Amino acid sequence: MQDEVDKLARQWAAAGMAPAAITRVELSKRVSRLALRHEQAMKVALSELGLTYAEFDVLAALRRAGGPLRPSELTRSLFLTSGGTSNVLQRLTTAGYVAREANADDARGRWVRLTSSGESITDKAMAASTRVHEELLAGIPDKTIRAAADALREITAVTDRRR
Repeated sequence: MQDEVDKLARQWAAAGMAPAAITRVELSKRVSRLALRHEQAMKVALSELGLTYAEFDVLAALRRAGGPLRPSELTRSLFLTSGGTSNVLQRLTTAGYVAREANADDARGRWVRLTSSGESITDKAMAASTRVHEELLAGIPDKTIRAAADALREITAVTDRRR
């Protein structure tokens, strides 16, 4: 099966690019294309719930944690800036999806937790995310998806250490 990246690879080869370099560029191009398609589909699905992707990320992180988190923990785990986290939390608080509470151990600190309506919207968003993944990857054998996920784990383990 050929794709648009194969066409580019042939052009790079004709231009004299080394085969190993072409393979690396093919990987990044395909990962970027998949991420873009995923992001576009998620934006549509989440907008139907009145959420942005950043808001979904925060809600999902709180749901996974099973309890309150500090804003700094959300910032680190979601690769947001502290200002970005603050803005998202403000919108989610205004919407009634999260509540901020005083941290008894640190007078300057706060805890963030899901409200009951936050849990409900998060469950709906998680179901939408599952549908997006199923639709995006429909027709691809599970073993192919598993192999790709395992290969990307190896790659990201190395690239993440370089930061």
